[in-house]
Amino acid sequence: MKKMWNKVPSPAFVLAPMADVTDAAFRKLIAKYGKPDVMWTEFVSADGLFLGGREHLIKDLEYGEEERPIVAQFFSNKPELMKRAATLARELCFDGVDINMGCPDRGIERQGAGAALIKNPANAIEVIEATKEGAGDLPVSVKTRIGYNKVELDTWLPSILSAKPAAVIIHARTRKEMSKVPAQWTEVKRAVEMRDQNKSGALILGNGDILSLKEAEEKVKETNCDGVMIGKGVFGNPWLFNREVQKENLSTEEILRVMVEHTKLFEEILPEKNFATMKKHYKAYVNDFDGAKELRIRLMNANSAEEVEKLTEEFISTL
Repeated sequence: MKKMWNKVPSPAFVLAPMADVTDAAFRKLIAKYGKPDVMWTEFVSADGLFLGGREHLIKDLEYGEEERPIVAQFFSNKPELMKRAATLARELCFDGVDINMGCPDRGIERQGAGAALIKNPANAIEVIEATKEGAGDLPVSVKTRIGYNKVELDTWLPSILSAKPAAVIIHARTRKEMSKVPAQWTEVKRAVEMRDQNKSGALILGNGDILSLKEAEEKVKETNCDGVMIGKGVFGNPWLFNREVQKENLSTEEILRVMVEHTKLFEEILPEKNFATMKKHYKAYVNDFDGAKELRIRLMNANSAEEVEKLTEEFISTL
């Protein structure tokens, strides 16, 4: 079912799911300053939801109406649990369900999930089919890589397509490459060609190394893909998907005030999370201006939104 995707612009420019980055606080900020065509939650363990840990994990599935359309991403190698997770997503009124088949985290791979599913196509197909069953009329997509130790799109992509997902998002690197080498966008082009040869109705979106909408648009032209998922480029830049306001045209003061707003949202929406999670964002917000290094050092030692606001206001007063 493509229900949601039929209403999304083509090509679609969407927000990547990133653990401890695209949480509910950051997504709320992005929805305000530069909304993508589709948003993804951080990945959530289907095993954890139903085998003990639901109370903690269910918080990762909280979202606001301003984030729509929004897709819930789950990981597991157990078809029955993915079916239940997809049913839960339907009950929580998500717009789509995504299966993580690309995460290289060792703990997740030990469970046979994430990128490990690339090595087990039969299991992957069962997982997709079960997820579709649980999702009902919600579209099911798969986010994956071009291979495990080597590029194996020729066998891996047809396996996925045989289960008829609504979309496949391809991170253009192998599991072995992690993010240490440039993304191979020629493989995204090949994926589009293979999709067409297979006469599949699945959308193909590319992912990897994109830092701006302009770059994303260029990749669409180069590969004929149906859209681009952007992750890295959104760090410190909630304006990334905004066609009218770009970060480089904003003053240091404007950027820093949004950083403070982000921090307050984090503390308000996610009080159970470790405040240190915010510090990776400070590295991205506080850059390329006089005094940035000194301010960044101070912010890395802050432990509350109040402290961050105080340090930031003191710095702004010197501009």
